[in-house]
Formats: sequence, C-alpha cells, structure tokens
Amino acid sequence: MNIPIAQQRPSFGSLLRHWRLVRRVSQLRLAADAEISGRHLSFLETGRAQPSREMVQLLATTLDVPLAEQNNLLVAAGYAPLYSQSSLSAPELQHVKRALDFILKQQEPYPAIVFDGEWNITQRNDAAKRVFSMFPIVSAAGRKVGWNAIRSVFHPEAMRPYIANWEEYAGALMQALHREAADGTNVNAARLRDELLTYPDVPSRWKVPDPFSVVPPLLTMRLKRNNLSLAFFKTLTMFAVPRDITLQQLRIECFYPADTITEETAHRLMNGSLSGQRRSRFQAATGRS
Repeated sequence: MNIPIAQQRPSFGSLLRHWRLVRRVSQLRLAADAEISGRHLSFLETGRAQPSREMVQLLATTLDVPLAEQNNLLVAAGYAPLYSQSSLSAPELQHVKRALDFILKQQEPYPAIVFDGEWNITQRNDAAKRVFSMFPIVSAAGRKVGWNAIRSVFHPEAMRPYIANWEEYAGALMQALHREAADGTNVNAARLRDELLTYPDVPSRWKVPDPFSVVPPLLTMRLKRNNLSLAFFKTLTMFAVPRDITLQQLRIECFYPADTITEETAHRLMNGSLSGQRRSRFQAATGRS
C-alpha cells in the first residue's frame, strides 16, 4: 500500500529534536535560551502542542539552523517557507553580484573564487585563470570535476597530482567536511564527504573524524609542476546575516602568496597578461596582425 506523501514527511517535533541533538543542547538548556517553559518545549517535540510561526522562528534561530532547514521546519509545522533561494542573476541580487565582482577584482594579482553550498565554482577572477592554467587538467574526468572547489583537490585526474603536500592539505579539508556534516551547517557535506572517500588512494583512516588532529594556524597549498613551485594560503569570506539561502551558502575564497617566489610569479603573470591585452587592443585599432 502506498503511503501518502504528507505522512512520509518528518514532523516538526522530530525535526526540532534532530537539530537540538545536532547542537548537543538539552531540552532544559534550549528552553532557557529561548525563554519558554521546558514543559511546552517537550510538548512541541512530542507533537502534543502545535507551534506558532513565531515559535518556529524563535527555536530555529536559537539553534542556529541554516535558512534552508528553517524553511523545512516551517513547512513541517504547516506554514509557508520564509526564505527564498534566488539566482545571483536575479535583479534583487544585482548589488550582491557587483560586490562579488569588486572583491574578485581587488584580489588581483592573486587568485580568488566564489563557490556555492555544494562547492561548485560560480565565479573566479582573472588571476585564478592565469595561475591555475599553469597546472592544466588534461583528462575529461578531471575537467568535469575541475569546477568544484573540493572535488578538484581530491580527484586523481584534476588538481591533486600538482598538490605537493596533498595528504596534509586534503586531510584538513576532509576533517572540515566531517565537522560540517556533524554540526549541520551544510547539508551537502556528508554526501560530498562520502563521495570523496571513494576516490582512489584516499586514506581509509579519513573515514573517521579525528578530533585530535593538529591543524596549523594557516594551511598552505603547495603546487608543483616540473620546475614551477607555488605556495598559497587562503581566507574564506561569507555574507553576514543573509536572508536568502543562496547568499548564506556562498563562500569567497581568496588566495595569498606564502613566499616571495609565488608573489613575484603572480605579478609577472598579471603584467604579461596586461601587455598582451594592450598589444591586442593596438593591433585591433591599427588593423595589424
């Protein structure tokens, strides 16, 4: 017998309890933080009480539930979703698009990329094209995953062969995925983590989170191809207090030189690119080839 779709959906109480356990918060603590009675919270979790829309938002905010999952809580409680998930090309986000373009431009001559909640690269500056084109991905499989910020690090036919300190660098990323999967900050983390663990030669020990792993203050990615060696550390930037799911999931990753050779190479690549652009404009203006 087919079960109606409505009956297959998790209840508000079960979702609330899930997020309370993810955040490792007792009923007593959550009730105190939300300034409601423990008895009422218990009734909400067991389904003996129905929450108002304001109560759903209060508890979700107190538990720091991601916006997409707050929508799920609202729907489970019988209310319409509150938060939109807009395309960056939407008119209402044009000011955000301009801000992203500005940040990427200001990062020159060093690489910067923007990626979404699934780590797919949505934008990159010219420096990212110049620098990473020196480490070409030649296989079709590698090119396919090359537009994903994490898959390209783990896939043996993408950037992975060029990362000299791959185990150190990729191992730290895997532990970050474990943490995001555990705390619920990104619902895609567990799925991507499990996929990466199936890639060839990924250490089996990475299947288990290591709470005692030592992470250096700045993790450096060291790239090497033939006689070329570059080293970058990076920062991650996100939007503060977003009210849109797309904006909450966006990350801006900026790369900075970890040594003078990398710094000089980045400037030399930019100057060479600018010279080429000026030459192309002159040829176009004069009709010369």
